[in-house]
Amino acid sequence: MGLLDTWTRGEHTADGTTHPTYRKGSGPGVIVIHEIPGLTPQVIGFAEEVVAAGYTVVLPHLFGEPEAPMNPLTVAKSMTQVCVSREFTLLATGQTAPVAGWLRSLARELHAELGGPGVGALGMCFTGGFALAMMVDPAVVAPVLAQPSAPFAVSPGRSRDLNLSPADLTTVKERAAAGCEVLGLRYRKDPAVGRRFETLTRELGDAFIRVELEGRGHSTVTLHRQQVAVDRVLDFFRTNLH
Repeated sequence: MGLLDTWTRGEHTADGTTHPTYRKGSGPGVIVIHEIPGLTPQVIGFAEEVVAAGYTVVLPHLFGEPEAPMNPLTVAKSMTQVCVSREFTLLATGQTAPVAGWLRSLARELHAELGGPGVGALGMCFTGGFALAMMVDPAVVAPVLAQPSAPFAVSPGRSRDLNLSPADLTTVKERAAAGCEVLGLRYRKDPAVGRRFETLTRELGDAFIRVELEGRGHSTVTLHRQQVAVDRVLDFFRTNLH
């Protein structure tokens, strides 16, 4: 039996782009955006924890092979997909990834169906900043950035960049000033995150909640999962989605 067999497969289309989705649970909506290489067993396992906590979870499938493990081969295959796709930005600064528009549309649809104050969104690693970009839409009221790592931190400027256009950053700052908090998680010595947490603190002030784990791990809620990180995410959703 596959890990996704108990999930309902669907799809979402926006602006001419269609991606598969997997859905499970009941309660307020949460969109969990997978990391590279895709919907790995660890990503699905984390999503199951969110379902068990009382949420309707939607897993967009943006790239990779569902249920494939994380290893050098699957990472290389996913990176090939990401590099040739126009939906993603790997190195550009001051830009919002085009896929953010599709994700915002998914959030609006989920919120319209489920009601309540809004939906949660969690991105991780390469997709970490996507949750922040989704915050531009009022439907997203609980954005979580797990080790945001794009654009790749290969230079000081890129390591500070939030993967947002200036206009989107302005909207995010306005929403934060109006009370929408942003949760960020990282390992303190993770080089992939660069100096983004410092940028987030400077731009969002007290609205940015930092959870920093000791060590040089990377995937805070999946491969290098720590219960304290998962608990902080669930507490954040409980506070903002109920």
